[in-house]
Amino acid sequence: MTRRTVRIAMNGVTGRMGYRQHLLRSILAIREQGGLDLGGGEALWPEPVLVGRREHALREIAERHGLTEWSTDLDAVLADDTIDIYFDAQVTSARVEAIKKAIAAGKHIYTEKPTAADLDGALELARLARDAGIRHGVVQDKIFLPGLLKLKRLIDGGFFGEILSVRGEFGYWVFEGDWQNAQRPSWNYRAEDGGGITVDMFPHWEYVLHELFGRVTTVQAHITTHIAQRWDEQGKPYAASADDAAYGIFELDGGAVAQINSSWTVRVNRDELVEFQVDGTHGSAVAGLRRCRVQHRSATPKPVWNPDLPATESFRDQWQEVPDNAQFDNGFKAQWELFLRHVALGEAYHWDLLAGARGVQLAELGLRSSAEGRRFDVPELSL
Repeated sequence: MTRRTVRIAMNGVTGRMGYRQHLLRSILAIREQGGLDLGGGEALWPEPVLVGRREHALREIAERHGLTEWSTDLDAVLADDTIDIYFDAQVTSARVEAIKKAIAAGKHIYTEKPTAADLDGALELARLARDAGIRHGVVQDKIFLPGLLKLKRLIDGGFFGEILSVRGEFGYWVFEGDWQNAQRPSWNYRAEDGGGITVDMFPHWEYVLHELFGRVTTVQAHITTHIAQRWDEQGKPYAASADDAAYGIFELDGGAVAQINSSWTVRVNRDELVEFQVDGTHGSAVAGLRRCRVQHRSATPKPVWNPDLPATESFRDQWQEVPDNAQFDNGFKAQWELFLRHVALGEAYHWDLLAGARGVQLAELGLRSSAEGRRFDVPELSL
């Protein structure tokens, strides 16, 4: 098999997501399997060039994985004509200017979300990429996860009949950092650094709802900061200026209603860290990251409300597990492979910077809804 090399500048790989999901479990995993099979006896070989601000961290990652190229000079990397793709997993506040530079240098763009701090910035990136004629994509990993792939299979098979509602629960307790180290970086809780659960999670909910159930047409949200003080990586207290919980109601094209709670201040009493319950006229499903369970109308029990007697049935046991029926790869890797095929072969790909802008739009409108106590329409976006 002949090998075609694609060189990828990966900015932000010293961070949790950039390293674990994008470098280790996606790009390096593709290399471990011998590259990406393009068909016709050709394999695409990704060659990462690590980029970041911390020289020692870049060197340590490169040495750990036998990589030879890394740099703290983004401008120099982008000036290298052999670089084909620029990938960004930096903090949101640094993303827009770096992507602008990469577009100006003629690189294809693949980026984490949110793509910008506001809708104007996100749309500007989409327009610049369109005008430059480059290929561009935004990470939308949740729809590539086993639980939601099974849910999509049910939708496509007509299992639900008419879909009436979607209820989502996401989150876990993030330690404040005083008596136990926080498991998320402190910038997540500072609005001035681009933090906040709304800008983090509403872009996810936009594409999950859009892809599976229909475009979001209205949003109403209550957004708050439950824990006002946290402690940073050096053990110093700081004011949490960003929101840590967001409660949203979304109307969808077609009439279904979605309610999704997102919180870093909730203790988990569910099977997975995120779960969606979908109720339809013919059946219901509960899908998480990996599992999906269903209850068809023909097997729906008839519970009776009686608070004077203890429940005699286990409601959870009345649901049926949806089988895998397929081999599921890492969701981030699966989308990377689709984007690389898009770059190499021009195959169709619609998770682009305009799709990313829709996520930023929903977060922006959610924040406005909470601040003004209003429900907002969500206009369709175009360039």
